[in-house]
Amino acid sequence: MGSGTWSTNVYGAAASYRAASGASAFDYSDRLTTSAPRHTWTAHPSLDPKGLTTRESRDSDEHPASLAVSVLFDVTGSMRTVPRVLQTKLPELFGLLLRKGYAAHPQILFGAVGDATCDRVPLQLGQFESDNRMDDDLGNILLEGGGGGQLTESYELALYAMARHTSIDCHEKRGRRGYLFLIGDEMPYGKVKAREVRAVFGDEIHEDIPIAAVLAEVRQKFDVYFIVPAGAAHVGNTAVLGTWRKLLGQNVIELDDLGAVCETIALTIGLGEEAIDLAAGLDDLADIGSDAGATVGKALATLGRGSGTLARSSVPLIDPHTDTDAGPGAGGTTRL
Repeated sequence: MGSGTWSTNVYGAAASYRAASGASAFDYSDRLTTSAPRHTWTAHPSLDPKGLTTRESRDSDEHPASLAVSVLFDVTGSMRTVPRVLQTKLPELFGLLLRKGYAAHPQILFGAVGDATCDRVPLQLGQFESDNRMDDDLGNILLEGGGGGQLTESYELALYAMARHTSIDCHEKRGRRGYLFLIGDEMPYGKVKAREVRAVFGDEIHEDIPIAAVLAEVRQKFDVYFIVPAGAAHVGNTAVLGTWRKLLGQNVIELDDLGAVCETIALTIGLGEEAIDLAAGLDDLADIGSDAGATVGKALATLGRGSGTLARSSVPLIDPHTDTDAGPGAGGTTRL
């Protein structure tokens, strides 16, 4: 996947059509959750991970230097408002990435995370797209709003999918990592459970995988960030923040305003691609008329002191046996 080019005009026309017809940007979810009993809810066929082979981000004549970007958000409880905000902010995201030159050929995959212990649809995954089909993927997400109520959701299944069911040319051809943004307010479970993998994906694995081990796999291909947005039920929870910081270090981003999530993602990519420093990125926000500068500046202050996309490494950046970051250079990885 990944052909075509994003058009703000096409996005605007689709939004106008929905407004005129009374349709929702999340029509699949709204229809299903209002007309069918919960036990019948299923993922949209385009997003169902059962039988998933590979989500691909590929180079082409149209996009000779593709950059894989994955954005997966918790849709349980208060977090299910996140995709609605993302959908309205897509033009700002692409305006920064493309017009400001942060990334010439981004290909974005949207997905959603629930809880495999109790939800009907614990994981949904779109395709890597360069054009307005990503708006369709976003709009097909089921906003289940369940969750287990135990400060944990199945983020580890999302990490498993990114580790073992993606193939991205930015990494495979050029040794450049893509970007993975998880947006949530709870902790992952401590391991990827084999029985859940069989149920959700249909993969035949026979042993559980510790969270640090699957994260080490993911970080071979993606720089991983966890964003905790304002308005979520567990903002500021020390257990949640401590767990993610142990796993990701400075790549845990606390965001004071959910409405700034797209700008935060765009500037994080701009920093990682060394297209901007933080001051230049904040100037770009002002230039496009965004009022998110103060929020984004505070959220990315640590990243703004130095960030870059990492090249391929044959050694995990996290030791799956100690569950700690191996530290700069421990994996033989060079910052580009």
